[in-house]
Amino acid sequence: MLEEPSARAMLDSLLPRFLNKEITHRLIPFEGKQDLEKQITRKIRGYLNPLARFIVIRDQDNNPNCLNIKKNLIKLCGESGRGHHCLVRIACTEIETFYLADLLAVENALEIPELSRYQQSKKFRAPDYLGCPSRELRILTKNKYEKVRGSRLIGGHLQIDNERSPSFKNLIAAIRRMESDLLNN
Repeated sequence: MLEEPSARAMLDSLLPRFLNKEITHRLIPFEGKQDLEKQITRKIRGYLNPLARFIVIRDQDNNPNCLNIKKNLIKLCGESGRGHHCLVRIACTEIETFYLADLLAVENALEIPELSRYQQSKKFRAPDYLGCPSRELRILTKNKYEKVRGSRLIGGHLQIDNERSPSFKNLIAAIRRMESDLLNN
């Protein structure tokens, strides 16, 4: 369950690189955070596969309290009656943070030579704390980054073990935990 189509584009190219082939994934994008929050309970409740597990991904954006965002989403998942099958992950601040944490992936995906040299600058060593990662990414790539297309291309190059973005690291860990639970049951 994803806040927006760009997250789907990124995960479409990232997940097949490390998910076990026995696991089928389905990505359901919404049209922003309000649409996600409005429909999530109904979508999860109406999902017919009893073995399905859900990961909800939403950007923190400018909201200073990501714990409140997470608590609200967990509550909405719980109202579906399947809350125990749900994990909620918040991208601090935006999904573009994941890309700024792996400038080599951006360099390779968007074919921008030597972009990765900026990774050692203070700003990009810990990008989860940037105010507007999408703007930073557009500036850094000289507007070559486009939200959906760029996300699809970059997702195919992201290093899964990258730890510069704690929110990316937590997302990968959650996916792997859920994968392990499914394969061991």
